[in-house]
Amino acid sequence: MERMIEICCGSYYDALQAYKGGAKRVELNSALHLGGLTPSVAALRLTKENTDVKVITMVRPRGAGFCYNEEDFAAMVMDTEVMLENGADGIAFGCLDEAGNIHIEQTKKIIDIIKKAGGEVVFHRAFDCTSDPYKAMETLIALGVDRVLTSGLKPKAMQGKDLIKELQEKYGDKIELLAGSGMNAGNAKEMMDYTGIYQVHSSCKDWLHDSTTSLGDVSYSYAEGEHADDYDVVSKELVEKLVSSI
Repeated sequence: MERMIEICCGSYYDALQAYKGGAKRVELNSALHLGGLTPSVAALRLTKENTDVKVITMVRPRGAGFCYNEEDFAAMVMDTEVMLENGADGIAFGCLDEAGNIHIEQTKKIIDIIKKAGGEVVFHRAFDCTSDPYKAMETLIALGVDRVLTSGLKPKAMQGKDLIKELQEKYGDKIELLAGSGMNAGNAKEMMDYTGIYQVHSSCKDWLHDSTTSLGDVSYSYAEGEHADDYDVVSKELVEKLVSSI
């Protein structure tokens, strides 16, 4: 199986850097500092018009967790339809119940919409908040999910590599596993070699400065320290290094 790098992008600018760096697939978001939210239609359409990367769009209506009320879920359903209508190749999403199990009804409804449009179904790192990863994986397989993004239930994927390896050995012939969180040019090959997976997900993050972030007594900073007046972006150079490393 050919090895694949997926770049986590927070904007059209990011997607363009990923494309220029040699990535073949991106996960398109907004608000990566909140863990990634649904992107704008403009970002999706510009990416599709000006690159040839496969675009998986995030559908996530808010930050924090993944247990969605009726209003949240209504927005997710409509966003899924809108993203697919505007060229998304697939959708990344995740719905859990209050106990940390896969929310079967919500998940099935989103999957049905994606499959009807011929898109790829990706269950994102909500998986890492499930109460039982084996039960969750078996549920997702039964529901028809194509791929799961996971860090092995740890903050960083390299910390969870033993579980990722076990999941790959147990379920890899039924579903694709994509390792994400802390993946870079220094560890991607090691992750693939150790676990047997062939896909990794990385932000390849760098920073750009915006002098209007903090002025006088008003600040819109979301980073700290030396990056307090910066915003995060994808680095073309880091993408190139990551692609070359595998």
